[in-house]
Amino acid sequence: MRNVQLTLSVLDDLFSVCRLAPDAGIPHWVPTEGFISVTRTADELSIVCQSDSVPETVWAERDFRVLKIEGPLDFSLTGILLAVAGPLAEAGISIFAVSTYDTDYVLVKKNDLKKAVSVLQLSGHTVG
Repeated sequence: MRNVQLTLSVLDDLFSVCRLAPDAGIPHWVPTEGFISVTRTADELSIVCQSDSVPETVWAERDFRVLKIEGPLDFSLTGILLAVAGPLAEAGISIFAVSTYDTDYVLVKKNDLKKAVSVLQLSGHTVG
């Protein structure tokens, strides 16, 4: 399904991927609006949110831009994330992916955004 043509949009803000202890509560600084992802596992609590909300003392990878695959996407579809991640990997662009019920989001470092958009457009995708 890598030949599928997708429409993506770029969210305006800078985002961070934060790592907290697995038993930590969701901090008060986590926004309640906009793009936010909270995932708890036995090993960690991961939070993705706007960078300007994250205190400097928090362990985080910062300065990501978010590419949203326009959805909603049907659960029966296959290879959607591969259609985006594959070309980016071939171009040497690292990603962090987040999936939701309706769609997928791909985070790239802000310094890689222009190259990522170009790579995706050359792969047949529309990026607005």
